[in-house]
Amino acid sequence: MSRTVSSWILSSARSSIILQGKGRWYSICIPNRNKVKWKLVFSKTCPYPAGSCSLDRTSSFPKAFRHTSTEEEHFSFQLSPAQINDILRAGELSHRTLDLNGKNANSVLRFESNQLASNSPIEDRRSAATCLQTAGMMFGVFDGHAGAACAQAVSERLLHYIAVSLMPRQSLEEIELAVEAMKPVRPILQWHRHPNDVEYQEITSQYFENLRVYWQHLLDLDAEPGFSLEEAMICAFKRLDSDISLEVQAPQENELMRNIALQVAFSGATACVAHIDGVHLHVANTGDCRAVLGVREEDGTWSTLPLTRDHNAYDEFEIRRLKREHPRSEEKTLFVNDRLLGILMPSRAFGDVQLKWSKELQHSILENSCDVEALNIYQYVPPNYHTPPYLTAEPEVTYHKLRSKDKFLVIASDGLWEMLSNEKVVKLVAGHLTELNMQKPPLTFKKPVNLGYMHNLLLQRKSKGLASLDQNTATHLIRHAIGSNEYGEVDPEKLAAMLALPEDLARMYRDDITVTVVHFNSETIEDYYRSH
Repeated sequence: MSRTVSSWILSSARSSIILQGKGRWYSICIPNRNKVKWKLVFSKTCPYPAGSCSLDRTSSFPKAFRHTSTEEEHFSFQLSPAQINDILRAGELSHRTLDLNGKNANSVLRFESNQLASNSPIEDRRSAATCLQTAGMMFGVFDGHAGAACAQAVSERLLHYIAVSLMPRQSLEEIELAVEAMKPVRPILQWHRHPNDVEYQEITSQYFENLRVYWQHLLDLDAEPGFSLEEAMICAFKRLDSDISLEVQAPQENELMRNIALQVAFSGATACVAHIDGVHLHVANTGDCRAVLGVREEDGTWSTLPLTRDHNAYDEFEIRRLKREHPRSEEKTLFVNDRLLGILMPSRAFGDVQLKWSKELQHSILENSCDVEALNIYQYVPPNYHTPPYLTAEPEVTYHKLRSKDKFLVIASDGLWEMLSNEKVVKLVAGHLTELNMQKPPLTFKKPVNLGYMHNLLLQRKSKGLASLDQNTATHLIRHAIGSNEYGEVDPEKLAAMLALPEDLARMYRDDITVTVVHFNSETIEDYYRSH
């Protein structure tokens, strides 16, 4: 990005030139003299009054790194390389899986994750956890809209619902007996979190109680639940969405919890969750997050294997599904300007009860609520709202049996895929892994080994440029997503300009981006096939 382009960005913002964003906020189609304009419904979130709450918990970056408005004096797109790296790496998370003997017998070798905000605060969320009472690991990416409340709740709760769906009857009975006796409950998941990925503590007890109601329902079944993994994931997605809807309808004396339930139900989130157990990979997707496998073929070339479909107006299967579910008289109004009812880009999502409930129920709930405007709750019923629900949280589940040539899995919100194709993402990850391996000279030791010798070896490694590379693969993808030029190379000035965009302008150029890269252990996968 040249200085001319940087100047144009700033001047166009100050001149109120409307730029077309790639995101999918709620919007209203407003006819105006034979022209169609998109009016963004949501402005920046206003401060919350006493007694209300917001679930936007992720810390924002220091103000020195990000302007709040294009009207600031001394506005500049200039950032130092150190500032750029600080911003890009602030949300990094990585974890390497090891068993008790220090060896890795898991098909997951390690995972790396990162986030970059466009909205202020960020509306994306992520989750990663190891199952403690069943087998496997789970990874989730959640893309919120109309606020972060729904994405926050789903990121905290969905993996627990999946894990409970997979537990045998005996384990569920043990947990229920422990709760009844007020004894400690064995943990179901071991979370792998970034310090900013915090739980909303004030409502955790209510979430646990509703999870308990779910496992009690499973225990009430006449026989062993016996869900397949696909059935468990579908059931968990649908049950959580149902709970989100019911929680806001239930009488609630605590105003704080009432406001949280309102924000969660009336905002929305898409979700993509991967469950990995040995060579068995299941991906459940609702909305337009995406999961893609990177495959290294025998001849050394790389190929891409998509494991999800984007659920939106561009997908023929989704269009046909919605036409089947609604009267023929609504065919022309189901999608308006490539949005569901002219409102929402994804055609599947959690929350968004204003596209699931009847008009009467919406009016009843909001009429008895506190100041919904202060809670930033979206109130708009489209003109062709006749046969709800129009939206579902039911996921599509894909199964893939891992092979030794399957090297990594990328799960990301649509903020990444708007910037980079599936093929480009796989190419970038593959190239980055190769570059890291090439620049990591083996630490060959000469006896006797002392601290001075080790220090010199580390200095040699650093002098070969390793320190300048992103160690986190997700960061590498985000850097290229927002900073690449037409030749696919990172342009430092464009990268700086995109990161320095103020809050009132950033959303016009990029969406929130959340990326998790799961690296597979080829040796473990090969061992599986040798023994079966």
